[in-house]
Amino acid sequence: MIDASTMRGSAMKIMAEIEGMLDRPFRIIATAFCFAVFGLGGVLILCFVFPCLRFFYADLQVSQQHARRIIHRSFKWFVRLMEVCGVISHEVRQAEKLARTGLLIVANHPSLIDVVLLIALIERPNCVIKASLRDNVFTRGPVRSAGFVVNTDGPQLVADCVASVRSGDNLIIFPEGTRSLTHNGALNPLKRGAANIALRGGLPLTPVVITVSEPMLGKGQSWRDAPRKRPHFILGVEDDLPVTPYCAALAEEKLMSDDAADGGAAAGEALSAASRMARRLSRDLSAFFAEKITRQGADAMSADGLPRQ
Repeated sequence: MIDASTMRGSAMKIMAEIEGMLDRPFRIIATAFCFAVFGLGGVLILCFVFPCLRFFYADLQVSQQHARRIIHRSFKWFVRLMEVCGVISHEVRQAEKLARTGLLIVANHPSLIDVVLLIALIERPNCVIKASLRDNVFTRGPVRSAGFVVNTDGPQLVADCVASVRSGDNLIIFPEGTRSLTHNGALNPLKRGAANIALRGGLPLTPVVITVSEPMLGKGQSWRDAPRKRPHFILGVEDDLPVTPYCAALAEEKLMSDDAADGGAAAGEALSAASRMARRLSRDLSAFFAEKITRQGADAMSADGLPRQ
């Protein structure tokens, strides 16, 4: 015989499904509205705000810092707009760990709005962005005025990133290089860029684990592909991961290669050692994220797109 609690649970589940079906068309419209506001805001900032910054602040670095502060506050307001419109809900765990400067922040990338959520959280934000965003009509204004690091090939990218963190910026990197193919925690293979930056600069990594209850704006998804329920994002800020052991192992390998070879052979062996250590760090980082995503993902799924109390 079915007890009353089981019947109530089944009824609540059915009602939630019906509510989600009725709510979805509204969220599609709300998402379109938010995207329109985002695009319009980007154009207005490009045409009016940033030219004023360049006029009043001749020093490029001062102008860029003001531009980043404006982007931070604008994104904070935009996240609030999405929540008010019912497009998303989100929570941040241990946010106080981001209340510092000079951080090398690494995060997984399940959604297009991950970077918006992170920049809204972080003072003095900087990030590594695709070259295409520098030329996009809606994003080139903020990207160029803020002086965000453009993801181009070559050692200069690593040097620019290390310099940014050492200057006090909080640099955001998505080691996957692109959005995850699925929202359920399956990572893309990590690229070695973040590891190379950490090893070159001796910089600890500050991981942010991002999970979402429903797929939203993932790889290959349009804004029209609104999920059944309001997605609930959880951003979990983890303890810093020191890279000192990796740097020490790398220094030892280089010392051994110097003793075994001379000239060009030694230089080549040193580069090979750095590459091996970057692969090792990336492999360990991937395992770390996989474990944390699995644990945190269960919490995101249980939220059912509703904010926690």
